Amino acid sequence: MTADDRINARILQELQRNARQPNTELAARVGLSPSACLRRVQELERRGIISGYRAIIAPDARNVGFVAYVTVGLSQHSNDAQRAFERACIAAPAVRECHNITGTVEYLLRVELTDLAAYKQFHADVLGAFPWIARITTHVVMSSPKDERA
Repeated sequence: MTADDRINARILQELQRNARQPNTELAARVGLSPSACLRRVQELERRGIISGYRAIIAPDARNVGFVAYVTVGLSQHSNDAQRAFERACIAAPAVRECHNITGTVEYLLRVELTDLAAYKQFHADVLGAFPWIARITTHVVMSSPKDERA
């Protein structure tokens, strides 16, 4: 790893920790002048290494009291079935993440809703309405001692 790579890695680490810190503070933390640091951040953005910045909203503020990871196995393994399922997930606000995975099932979803009753309705109306679902397994999140998603 070159010195430039190490500096960029430190910039990325600092921005993951706090993306709102002023450039002058970031520059001081990584040992660069503010202008050199800003150029590097802009280059990381231009190259798509930094793909965006976002606010993390507390679950209570979004009225989220129920979080589950749901594995979904499809009965048809065609591209059309997978694309249709992915479109259904994109259209469902409760589905916060949808991952096509390897293994015994095709998808892993992160679902966030107000409560168990809302999940039951989602399970029936969204997942139950999809014609090619062979199996669904729900893992309810009880706590998250470590969560680094941004």
